[in-house]
Amino acid sequence: MKTMGFTQKMILGLMIVLGLTTSVQANVAGPAWDKAPDKINDMAALQSGAKTFVNYCLNCHSAAFMRFNRLQDIGLTPEQIRDNLLVTNAKLGDTMKAAIDPQQAKGWFGVNPPDLTVIARSRAGAGGTGTDYLYSYMRGFYKDETKPTGWNNHIFPNVAMPHVLWEMQSTLTPAQYDQTMADLVNYLQWMAEPAQTSRKNIGIWVLVFLAGLSFLTWRLNAAYWKDIK
Repeated sequence: MKTMGFTQKMILGLMIVLGLTTSVQANVAGPAWDKAPDKINDMAALQSGAKTFVNYCLNCHSAAFMRFNRLQDIGLTPEQIRDNLLVTNAKLGDTMKAAIDPQQAKGWFGVNPPDLTVIARSRAGAGGTGTDYLYSYMRGFYKDETKPTGWNNHIFPNVAMPHVLWEMQSTLTPAQYDQTMADLVNYLQWMAEPAQTSRKNIGIWVLVFLAGLSFLTWRLNAAYWKDIK
């Protein structure tokens, strides 16, 4: 019988490890995540999501790496930001800080609510993108009287966060609520990297440039070596 060489053993070992890793990811992925609608280029949806974020999320969660004036990138004017989105005594150039006192939050919930600036990037996993996770999470709350908050979540079992949007959910149709959550999570996706659309557009042009440069290099190389057999 022919024995495997060192290289073959290494390849087989990597395949086994990758297979085990994939299996573990599948087992720990938990409930399937719903695919979030892609509205990252929809200015109206991002503005709607920003409004929901400031009115409901910013009460407990900060976005300490995002300034209010950056919302001009999604089409809001300074006047609109001042009139509709600035909370307490915040100024246009301030970062988005939570209204709640951190010590009080920890006393009420057991933990200090996390900063949400890059939450959409940090929650990506085997089940999909971070936006998919957040979209599924925000639509995954259900009543559970055994929990201190009265709520539990299918995506994050035993979560300390209450269902802060339950009143909104009860007054909207399921389709309207899903749309509102889609706007919110797309805003969170945008907030995690405001320059992502520009980065992707630049990336396309870089690839076009490299393709053209590769063609010119190939033809130049052929011209240099055409007389050499």
